[in-house]
Amino acid sequence: MRRIESVFAKPAHKALIAYLTVGYPSIEATLELVPALVGSGCDMVELGIPFSDPLADGTTIQRASYRALQQGVTPESCLEVAQELRQKVDSPLIFMSYYNPLLHYGLEPFCCACAQVGIDGLIIPDLPPDEGMELERLTERYQLDLIYLLAPTSSEERIGLVAARSRGFIYLVSLSGVTGARDTLPAQLEGFVAKVRRITSQPLCVGFGISTPEQARRVAKVADGVILGSRIIEILESSDQPALAVGSFIKRIRDGMTPREAANGM
Repeated sequence: MRRIESVFAKPAHKALIAYLTVGYPSIEATLELVPALVGSGCDMVELGIPFSDPLADGTTIQRASYRALQQGVTPESCLEVAQELRQKVDSPLIFMSYYNPLLHYGLEPFCCACAQVGIDGLIIPDLPPDEGMELERLTERYQLDLIYLLAPTSSEERIGLVAARSRGFIYLVSLSGVTGARDTLPAQLEGFVAKVRRITSQPLCVGFGISTPEQARRVAKVADGVILGSRIIEILESSDQPALAVGSFIKRIRDGMTPREAANGM
């Protein structure tokens, strides 16, 4: 059983997934933050490879990506970070990257390197499944999970295609637009998850806009996992003890999800 699959095999457990931009605020911080996230209750960590034109990301993650690029972070250094992290944590590590850096690196060399350093999966927000056949073939060869995204505007045809092709889980974007912490989640969230659930039995994880324990609890009630990103970056921007601050935030989120897990397990 692959590491991502094993997370969803836990009875009545809802996955908590955190996003970090590799190299923000520094490489050293990333190496400290990932074990702190896992130790505080995260089941998986997405490692964002900085890119100069992150179309799906809001201003918070754009700033983090820009700063990491200024500090010289590259796909090669992200792989080195992943290799070091794999010695520290057993939890799934997922690279989130736009397609261009992978093409520049070389799809097969990149997948091979990911397997060698212990990466478990890839999320490529600008790669639709109808253009992903080559990368799917390579990720299967190197035993990586290629995770596709769905938006509330996705047609039933697109949902069916992603359901057939995504591996590990399906990333449900909670709302149309870019990433970013928000005060409220859309009213149609439950309906969106239910629509996808009718078509597939794959694990469904919801991201974009989740920033409070209450929002995480609402998502965990209907989905299999909660994905946090921009709010974590905001905490890093404002804290002089980032590992402690982020760890405390993750514990609050996990505690907010726990009563619902207990109810589901009864």
